[in-house]
Amino acid sequence: MARIVVDAMGSDEHPAPDVEGGVQAAREYGAEIIFVGDEAKIKPVLEKQNTQGLSIRIVHAPEMLTMEDKGEALVLKARSRESRNSMAVGMDLVKNGEADAFVTAGNTGAGMVTALFRLGRIRGVDRPGLAPIFPTATGSCIVLDIGANPDCKPENLLQFGILGSIYAEKVRGVKNPKVGLVSNGEEEGKGNELVRAATPLFKAARLNYFGNVEGKEVIGGSVDVAVTDGFTGNVMLKTAEAVAKLIVDFVRSAIKNGNLATKIGGLLVKPALGSLKKLMDPAEQGAAPMLGVNGLVFIGHGRSDAYAIKNAVRVAKEAVDVKVLDAMKTAIEESLKK
Repeated sequence: MARIVVDAMGSDEHPAPDVEGGVQAAREYGAEIIFVGDEAKIKPVLEKQNTQGLSIRIVHAPEMLTMEDKGEALVLKARSRESRNSMAVGMDLVKNGEADAFVTAGNTGAGMVTALFRLGRIRGVDRPGLAPIFPTATGSCIVLDIGANPDCKPENLLQFGILGSIYAEKVRGVKNPKVGLVSNGEEEGKGNELVRAATPLFKAARLNYFGNVEGKEVIGGSVDVAVTDGFTGNVMLKTAEAVAKLIVDFVRSAIKNGNLATKIGGLLVKPALGSLKKLMDPAEQGAAPMLGVNGLVFIGHGRSDAYAIKNAVRVAKEAVDVKVLDAMKTAIEESLKK
C-alpha cells in the first residue's frame, strides 16, 4: 500500500480541502494517508468524514510555512533539524522511509527549498524542476521547468530532459517519449544562447530528441516532453491558463448577452465548454512533480479544493507504484558515465 503524506496546512482554505481530498483518495485509491499539520485543526475536519476501514493517521506539526516565509528566514526553517512546520515534518517522513511521497498545496518556493534541504538531490542533478502536464491536441505534454529555476545552464536543461522523459514513460505510459527544446523557431540554430548551447547535449544524449519546438508545436502535440528554463516555462503556463479562461469566459458572456437563438445555441455547446474547462483545469492533475529531488514531492495550487487534493494523491500514488524515482536515478547515473 502506497503511503502518501498530505500537507493538511497547504491549501489557501486549509485544512478542510486537504483533509477531505485525502480521505477521498484513501477511499478511491486504497492509499494510506498521513496528514501532517496542526492536530487540533485537523481532527475536527477528519471527524466529519467517513473514515471507516481507511488507513489514515495524523502526525502533529504545530507550525506551517506561508507566502511570507522568504530568503534567509525560509532557508533556516527548511534546513533546521528542529523545524516543526508541516512541510519539514512531512518530508522527513519520506526521507526516513516512513512514507513514499509528499503532497502539498502550499507555497511552491517553500516546498522546493524544503525538499532540497530535507531530501537533497538525486546524484548528478544540479537543479530540480517542476513539471506540470499541459493538455495538447493529441493528449498531454510534460513541460519543465515552470518556475523553480528562472536561470539555467545547458546541463540543467539536459537533466530536465532526462527526468521528464523517464516520468513520461513510467507514470504517463508514453513509449519512447519525444523530447523537444522550447525555442522561438523550429530550425536548429534558432533560439537564445541557452537553447543553442543545449542542442548538442540533447543530440548526444540517450533521448528521443525531436529538436526545437515553438509554443504551437507544444500545444499541437509534437512532443511528449518540452524542456525550457523556469522563466520561460512559467510564462508559458500562466499564459496558457489565462487564454483558456478568456476563451471560456468570452463564449459564456456572448451566450448570456445574445439573443434567443444565441441562448439556444449556448445550451447545445454547454457540454463542449464543460469539456474545455475540464481539459484546462489544473485540479484534474492535482499537483506537479518536483523532478530531481531524492524523494517524491508533488506541489499543487494554493487554491486547490478537495477534488484537486484527491487527484494529487492519485498522481503521487501512480509514481510510487511504478518506482519512478529509482528509474530516474538509474537514468541520471547512466548519463554521468559518458
